[in-house]
Amino acid sequence: MPTDIGSTVFEQLGDVGLVPVVTIDSVDRAHRLGAALLAGGLPCAEITFRTEAASAAIAALTSAFPEMLVGAGTVMTIEHARAAISAGSRFIVTPGFDAEIVDWCLAHDVPVAPGVMTPTEINMAVRKGLRFLKFFPAEPAGGVRALSAIGAAYPDIEFMPTGGIDSDNLAAYLRLPMVSACGGSWVAPRASIAAGDFGEIERLAAATVDIVRQARAEL
Repeated sequence: MPTDIGSTVFEQLGDVGLVPVVTIDSVDRAHRLGAALLAGGLPCAEITFRTEAASAAIAALTSAFPEMLVGAGTVMTIEHARAAISAGSRFIVTPGFDAEIVDWCLAHDVPVAPGVMTPTEINMAVRKGLRFLKFFPAEPAGGVRALSAIGAAYPDIEFMPTGGIDSDNLAAYLRLPMVSACGGSWVAPRASIAAGDFGEIERLAAATVDIVRQARAEL
């Protein structure tokens, strides 16, 4: 049976529609990043564990902006998951299905969205009681057509496609009935964060909110 762990968190991500996938190199940039995303209408962020600043950035964002739904992405180990939760992360996202990380999250009541690409991996997640999964890498795996076909076999599963999604194809994914939200790095590019171009990030966030709103109005 599907687990209720994380149901509220994932419903909130679904309400937003797009989760900015963020790689940040310096915690000093976290405050302005959070302010830019909020000003643009995106009150959430997935901070990837691709840099040493990840935990500190999560802590800085959750402290400064309690209204933001901040999670951790590219979580590869239980140590990453533990550090993320200690820093204030509200959810965990993994690039692939890792049973040990999933079990740790479930044992600690931590919302987790493991990455899946095939029906076999989806079955593994379903057996753990999960119903919100990251479809990754979305575009290389076949994009909208692939997810439409695969997802039709799992009517109780919601997907967050991530990987190769941008402003040009976001709406097509959001129109799929099995898609709750999408993940994308184009809203807050690593280079823009490093350069301090937070005005551009706010602009991209606002433009993305418009895409989400229009796509959902067409459903």
